[in-house]
Amino acid sequence: MIEQIKRLSRWEAGDSPYTKLAKLEQMLATYNWAAKEVVPLFAALVSLQLPAGRYPPLNLTPQEQKQRTLDALVAWTLEEAERRPLFELWDDLHWADPTTLELLGLLMDQTATASLLIVLTFRPAFIPPWPTRSHMTPITLSGLEPLDIEAIVTRLASGKALPTEVVRHIVEKTDGVPLYVEEITKAILGSGLLREETDRYDLTGPLSAVAIPATLQESLAARLDRLPKLREGAQLGAVLGREFDYEMLKAIAPMDEARLQDGLSQLVEAELLYQRGRPPRARYIFKHALIQDAAYQSLLKRTREQCHRQVADILETRFPETVETQPELLAHHHTEANSPQTAVEYWLKAGQQAVHRFADREAVGHLEKGLGVLLTLQDTPERARLELSLQTSLGPALMATKGYAAPTVGKAYRRARDLCQELKEITQLFPVLWGLWMYHLVRAEHEAANKMTKQILAVAQTTGDPDLALEADFAAGLSAFYCADLLSAREHLEQAISAYDPERHKGLASTYGGLDPGVCCSQYLAWTLWLLGYPDQALKRTDEAQSLVKRVGNLYTQTRSLYWDSLVRQFTGQWDVLRERIEVAISMATEHGFAIVLGVGPIMRGWALVAEGRAQDGIGQISQGLERYRATGAGFQLPHLMTSLIEAYKKIEQPEEGLTVLAEAQAIVEKTGERYYEAELQRLKGELLLVQSPDDPAEAETCFHNALEIARRQHAKSLELRTAISLARLWQRQGKEGNARQLLNDVVAWFTEGFDTADPRDAQALLNELGAMKEVGASTAA
Repeated sequence: MIEQIKRLSRWEAGDSPYTKLAKLEQMLATYNWAAKEVVPLFAALVSLQLPAGRYPPLNLTPQEQKQRTLDALVAWTLEEAERRPLFELWDDLHWADPTTLELLGLLMDQTATASLLIVLTFRPAFIPPWPTRSHMTPITLSGLEPLDIEAIVTRLASGKALPTEVVRHIVEKTDGVPLYVEEITKAILGSGLLREETDRYDLTGPLSAVAIPATLQESLAARLDRLPKLREGAQLGAVLGREFDYEMLKAIAPMDEARLQDGLSQLVEAELLYQRGRPPRARYIFKHALIQDAAYQSLLKRTREQCHRQVADILETRFPETVETQPELLAHHHTEANSPQTAVEYWLKAGQQAVHRFADREAVGHLEKGLGVLLTLQDTPERARLELSLQTSLGPALMATKGYAAPTVGKAYRRARDLCQELKEITQLFPVLWGLWMYHLVRAEHEAANKMTKQILAVAQTTGDPDLALEADFAAGLSAFYCADLLSAREHLEQAISAYDPERHKGLASTYGGLDPGVCCSQYLAWTLWLLGYPDQALKRTDEAQSLVKRVGNLYTQTRSLYWDSLVRQFTGQWDVLRERIEVAISMATEHGFAIVLGVGPIMRGWALVAEGRAQDGIGQISQGLERYRATGAGFQLPHLMTSLIEAYKKIEQPEEGLTVLAEAQAIVEKTGERYYEAELQRLKGELLLVQSPDDPAEAETCFHNALEIARRQHAKSLELRTAISLARLWQRQGKEGNARQLLNDVVAWFTEGFDTADPRDAQALLNELGAMKEVGASTAA
């Protein structure tokens, strides 16, 4: 797409940045979809610096900028297809980078009714990352049939027939591979074994007299050997890549321009290269990747290294724009030139650039390559510092691609922590400890997470950095919440929110798990406030978070925040709002591959179905979601999420199944120490036992008393109210209206807000019933 933008803008080699911008603006002005912000988006894509003040700043996070750029590229393609039928060929998709595949996925979703034919070619092992749709037609290309092979042979022989023995040999040898058919046919035609007649070729000797290569690779290498005067140009081109520019090849070629152009023309004539444009602006493409491989492998190792070093030197001295925008290209050439120190530095730069663009899969690839090259360096403090930078950049990228709880995430951050201790590096220690904290938190390893939290707070205090203090309060607030220390959680979360500034702090997400701290802390504070007995304040906080996340523009945080908001709605019984929020979250997570939301989304959708009276449908959704959620490696929130399934089994009066799930949830609580929803588990156990044994309520009553004790100890007034309602109903059925009324009155009297939400409303309705019973009883006695 970058090359297409340059080509359609009619850029030329000598154009100044001003001229390039003018041409880009002129080209985009012809399109209806090209809003004013598209020029800066495309300028950033092609690394064109805009004059100050010419366009307003985009004010987008890297993730949002990437998404808007992809959307603009799709819109561009679709408008081209509206103007005239459009054909696009995407070849060798098995080598495509993740962002290209993401762009194609977006395009596939919108092309069903467009005048657009897209042909994608890839090897059998490649699995397209998008779902199959009715407007897509897969075609498996098997080997050529004998008649097809004969047709290729005849064409290469200029229409003249080859001896049957020769054709049979080609058919048997090539296994229907078109390139191999061409190569062997050309080898036999050039061997001197055939005599050309008017309408045919005749054998002049036994076919066995010709040394026919046993493999396609050998055949390609042999063909290059038969073209010694052309081989050098092909070899140098192969060093540059599958595609290369004439100007770059001329810069490294040890021959005059006339000889170089002549050699390239012959390579094109021999159908080893394809040419686009004319020198000096020509671009060449090897006909097949195997031809490039054959040319590359024919170079001596020392010569290859020299060529790569020369290419890297030329790029650094003559193409500073490429160095800045494509550090991975420099990294590749320095790696192959056996310049490991410089290679690692470029792999690091490439990885960091990709992280800041939210191209996380590319980032992982670059950084892991850098770590691989790093192993060849001597063990020195400088090497340790390089590795630390690689590992600290790798951690967030792995979180985004593999999930917070992936073992590779823990491995990267543990290694980074060891390096920080070895180098006595306190500046980089904080994000490393934060990454380890998040890793343990999501895995519900709360004891380890709490240890990390203490270290995080200590480092923030030592440095006196307010940004670190904000992230430290973020971590401390979440850890306290999961361990049911609700008062401490509220304190830390409110401190973080008071220190947060959207403009100043929106960039923190790229270092700290992709999460905007202001939005995240506001949502967790909403959960905390509801548990503490402040439903209206909780709803106010979650609404503020939803407004804030739109200002911040962090797509990942926005998707997660819709789920966080849906949990507040579950707390308050606003099932219609929950359903609306979670459907949007699922749609966004599906489009962008946010695995953890793809797990919790069906759970929340299923929970809403249970509340609507469709428990069987809900159980299917919840079970699917729990399976997906566990597959991410996540363990936190699991007991809470499992209550959705427990409630569903209670609704359909299957207490045994519900008690089985509940026992598993309680075991997780004991193993992990995640206790913020422990009181609710005890309450639900009592409810299930009443369904199972309505005439023997003793054990259920014990569960309710346990739940009350837990809720009071944790200051979880909302869960205390829920439990009080359950116990009051039990006492009501037992004729203990006075006890029931007293219990419920005492709890309800504490509340000062939230009377329009589910639990306070249910409590008041039950109190009204109990009051009416008292009046009826008194009247009867009189």
